[in-house]
Amino acid sequence: MPKLEIEGVGTFDVEPEKRLVLAIEEDAGVDIMHACGSWAKCTTCRVEFIEGEPEDMTEAEQMILTMRDLLEKERLSCQILCDDDMKLRVSMTVSGTKANDPGAKPEEDITPEPIWVERPY
Repeated sequence: MPKLEIEGVGTFDVEPEKRLVLAIEEDAGVDIMHACGSWAKCTTCRVEFIEGEPEDMTEAEQMILTMRDLLEKERLSCQILCDDDMKLRVSMTVSGTKANDPGAKPEEDITPEPIWVERPY
């Protein structure tokens, strides 16, 4: 079972292949933002990897991170599956942004339908 360590929060066992945004919210209890409903459009579910960054990413993630000049800096938790142990920082939370809610509940599967590419760095 993969271990998810969130800086300042703790370490949690997560179901293999679980969407990272859901593991952060449901397993770790962090009020992570996902304003677009986790469709790789808004970048509010960003995380910064300390250890265990996945080698692959979706084309949708690569495109939005490139457009927003975030490639090589942060990743989108809505586009990552929990396959291995990870240690990370969450960039935006509901409480930190003073938003009313995190956004629409993410679906169990990655949206849009993922096309996997190798991380370009």
